[in-house]
Amino acid sequence: MVDSNPISAADAIESDRDAKPNILFIFADDWGWGDLSCHGHPYVKTPNIDRLAREGTDFHRFTVASGVCSPSRTAVMTGHFPARHNIDGHFAWVPSNAKRNMPDWLDPSAVTLPRLLQSGGYKTAHFGKWHLSNDMIPDSPTPAEYGYDRYGAFNCSGEQMPVHEDANETIAFIESAHADDQPFFVNLWIHEPHTPFHVIPKYRWRFRELGLSEADEIYAAVLSHADDRIGEVLDALDRLNLTDETLVVFSSDNGPARGSANSKLELSYDTATGAGFGIGAAKGITAGRKGYKASLFEGGINVPFIVRWPGKVAAGQSDESAMMSGVDLLPTFCDVAGVELPADYQPDGVSQVSALKGEANSGRSKPLFWKFASRWPPRANHPHHWASYCVVHDKWKLLTNEDASYVELYDIVADPYEATDLKESQPDAVASLSRQLQEWQATLPDSPSPQLFSKLRSE
Repeated sequence: MVDSNPISAADAIESDRDAKPNILFIFADDWGWGDLSCHGHPYVKTPNIDRLAREGTDFHRFTVASGVCSPSRTAVMTGHFPARHNIDGHFAWVPSNAKRNMPDWLDPSAVTLPRLLQSGGYKTAHFGKWHLSNDMIPDSPTPAEYGYDRYGAFNCSGEQMPVHEDANETIAFIESAHADDQPFFVNLWIHEPHTPFHVIPKYRWRFRELGLSEADEIYAAVLSHADDRIGEVLDALDRLNLTDETLVVFSSDNGPARGSANSKLELSYDTATGAGFGIGAAKGITAGRKGYKASLFEGGINVPFIVRWPGKVAAGQSDESAMMSGVDLLPTFCDVAGVELPADYQPDGVSQVSALKGEANSGRSKPLFWKFASRWPPRANHPHHWASYCVVHDKWKLLTNEDASYVELYDIVADPYEATDLKESQPDAVASLSRQLQEWQATLPDSPSPQLFSKLRSE
């Protein structure tokens, strides 16, 4: 029987290409939920990120998997809670990693997002911060060993890419992939607004007439510079007629750092990125959420999550109910790309494609867990930085100190600012979540594999 409407080989290739949208994941560093003009910041201006919000959907209930950098990024890369990899804090020099029972780098043999997308025909690249090891560990694997065709990075072994070259490198890679007619996946993991603040005078000039303190002016300037570079990448997508074919996500690895009231404005030096202003210029805000970076309260883990995907994700919308997590990005991006997950791989996350398209409610089938070493009892100047564990399931969020001798319970759907502790009135919810947390803790490894230790440990 002859097909009356045959599909040519060229048409089939084109159809397959159309089914694989490009993916651009912009991951900021310490960018607070309130640090966007579209989120009402009093003086920070972010017109290019605001453009993404106008042309896409602003999801208000997205949380990352940690209040600090490396574990949050581990979750994105692996789709797992970072505690499964013994990555509970930021990668530092070897003695610090050893003291905290951490490996010295993320296991390169783990299932990773870029490697999965490579298997689906994507060209993959990473530009910007790495911090899945550290520049002070010279024998750690480079990003190339995790599934990237091209990379330029800092906070990694080898040459450190200048922080402000991220957009230029991203644009060049997009142009190359487009010329080869291949779908692409790019991590654009920008430095801002992490310390040191590498401020350029012309950006401070933009805010000269607002009467800001020097620290606030520096903070506004570095965010403005980052927003401009994001705009350059968005403009490149427009120029190449790729905007409608590209899923763009903007988010942050954790909540904002915040200097104490008496923090001095002075220069600091980072071995990966160089000299700049230190913590005295850290003026990030959470728009009313409790805590800052390194907290398991919402100020530390509830971060911006803005998604633009023309024709698939609604434009100009805000979603205040869909609960999504950093561990969901791997299964979600693979779903978008039509890439099947390995049969022997069990993600902690779930695909959120239906939520991106506005088809889902705020519920999720799997609980979310956090682990982070915090001090107890709370310090007066850090009242919301005491929780070492957290679990979220359905509408409930339970936080506990390290030995679970103290807990707090919130209805995180009705009370996203965590204003009312309900543990006394909801003992059944406390018991249920405590049990789930204990069962999860029992699945975690006692220590990392020695194969993930630097040779510096034996010196």
